[in-house]
Amino acid sequence: MNELEAFRAGKDDFFGHDPQSPLTHEQKMEFKGLDYFPENPGLRLEIKIEEFPNKDRIEMQTSTGDIQTYFRNSRFRFRVEGQDVELTIYEGPNGFFLPFVDSLAGKETYPAGRYLEPEPLPDGRFLIDFNMAYNPYCAYNENWSCPLTPFENRLKVPICAGEKLFHKEQLN
Repeated sequence: MNELEAFRAGKDDFFGHDPQSPLTHEQKMEFKGLDYFPENPGLRLEIKIEEFPNKDRIEMQTSTGDIQTYFRNSRFRFRVEGQDVELTIYEGPNGFFLPFVDSLAGKETYPAGRYLEPEPLPDGRFLIDFNMAYNPYCAYNENWSCPLTPFENRLKVPICAGEKLFHKEQLN
């Protein structure tokens, strides 16, 4: 079992058994595991970022209508499916945050987007591993409040890595 497979197995165990799981008690009773894209080494990026000089404040609406405050930290560019794309990394109270929506939203990925926590590397680059992309807790249970992906992080290309859309079939 490689590192990604071990991470996913641990996450499934957490979702199915831990009291802090976003699943309801009833969902946990029938939970069979999350669905993921196969590992995609081409979407594990060590990438140079372009820092924003002003770190503008942005208020993100949440799934429950609340507001959460973040700061635009930086942006990065990369190529996927033959297209050049750009995403913004935000900074909040818990560190770096990368919400994004891809072209598979609503079909294979969660409609409101998936999340990543980019890892700064010592040489001014970031590790951005889309294989670790995950659904926010509100994808499983509407009682959770999750930031909605800003328009600037909505891609017109598929990101075939990370967690897929949660379906009721995963409970039966």
